[in-house]
Amino acid sequence: MADRPAPLISYCRWAACVGLVAVWGFSAGQPLVCGSELRQTPIVKAVQRARPSVVNIRGEKTITSDAQTSQETGRRVNGMGTGVVVDSRGYLLTNHHVVDGVREIQVTMADGQRYTARLVARDPETDLAVIKIDPAQPLEPVLVGTSSDLMPGEPVVAVGNAYGYEHTVTRGIISALHRAVQVSDAQYYEDLIQTDASINPGNSGGPLLNIDGEMIGINVAVRAGAQGIGFAIPVDKAMAVTAGLLASCNLKQNWHGVVLASDVRMGERGLAVASVDPKSPAAQAGLQPGDVVSSVGEVQLHRALDFHRAMLERRTGEQLALSVWRGDESLNLELTLASPPAAARPAASPTWESLGMELKPIAPEEFRQRFQTRYRGGLAVAAVRPNSPAAAQGIHQGDVLVGMHIWETISLENVAYILNRSDFASMVPVKFFILRGNETLYGFLSLNVQSATLQR
Repeated sequence: MADRPAPLISYCRWAACVGLVAVWGFSAGQPLVCGSELRQTPIVKAVQRARPSVVNIRGEKTITSDAQTSQETGRRVNGMGTGVVVDSRGYLLTNHHVVDGVREIQVTMADGQRYTARLVARDPETDLAVIKIDPAQPLEPVLVGTSSDLMPGEPVVAVGNAYGYEHTVTRGIISALHRAVQVSDAQYYEDLIQTDASINPGNSGGPLLNIDGEMIGINVAVRAGAQGIGFAIPVDKAMAVTAGLLASCNLKQNWHGVVLASDVRMGERGLAVASVDPKSPAAQAGLQPGDVVSSVGEVQLHRALDFHRAMLERRTGEQLALSVWRGDESLNLELTLASPPAAARPAASPTWESLGMELKPIAPEEFRQRFQTRYRGGLAVAAVRPNSPAAAQGIHQGDVLVGMHIWETISLENVAYILNRSDFASMVPVKFFILRGNETLYGFLSLNVQSATLQR
């Protein structure tokens, strides 16, 4: 059987290689570099390295049509954004504004698989949020670099869901460092990276990569009306905030008593311990201030985020192996997690015991700046007790309680008045109203509620 002719494209590439040899010359010992290898530029490799860790986020939310009025005029739009995998179990980092007020957070992976995510924790001030999906297989976390040594002029790559076009790649340089940016009356950023890599709506929450494919920032904002001016949160700050968010989540489930030394890595050994709570599980395990923890279980510690990732989804009584350096001595310690101490839990209050919420007042001026609404004020939900009526109704930390039954809830005294009424039992299940972003949600709280959903 005659040999099949080679495809034309293969011939062209061969001819191109021959042309390169003719131009550059050829000497013994030098490998022949073909076109396909020349196309694998550092930018291509950086994108390929990060691609499995970048996700697209979509969801429906309400936006205010007239921010200058106090009317709740709004329209529902399909929001879009980007996120990155920070833990193989499905923990994703994105911007708070990407998921704020979203009815259902839809996540699409690079391979096309789709999931519905739930909000784990958020920090509106830094505009960061952690969401969680439940993948069938472990995910590939993004490779995290550092923002401590960035240089103006350094090449960078942005990856994201720009205008809904999934996994859009743009390139540029770092234009400047330590920028302060006011993007709206309610959102102010400090210490941002400025880049001329195109960052468009939908890129928010996606990675800004260096030439090695390491994430050095979280894309967050664009300058309206300008070209080539985008901004990203430095990755060191983003990772420190994420570590704090996960630490707060862990403290609701278990307790270890370790305080790390400000995300400072001691050479290649691990993370330094700043202090150990007396009578804590860490103290009982023999951990001391000044020790350097190099691993928790199978998780190697490169930054504080790794330590708190290792504590995720652990149960009280579970034992964890710690690899520790004390001076030049290597130690293997065993840490047994305990229930959170009473001091770490919200104080027993009528709202915590009966409704499952810890409520905190919001200053009137802050409330007016954050919300364009007809409500005069509200109470911030600082914590939600697991398996409580509030949790069953879908109330989240960060929501704002603005009303119960027919009364507003501007102060804790307002709530106490409602709960202490002699006819309160006749109101149960009591209707409540919360603000989540610029959206008003309502539901019905009952002391015996096991499951329900917020209504719109």
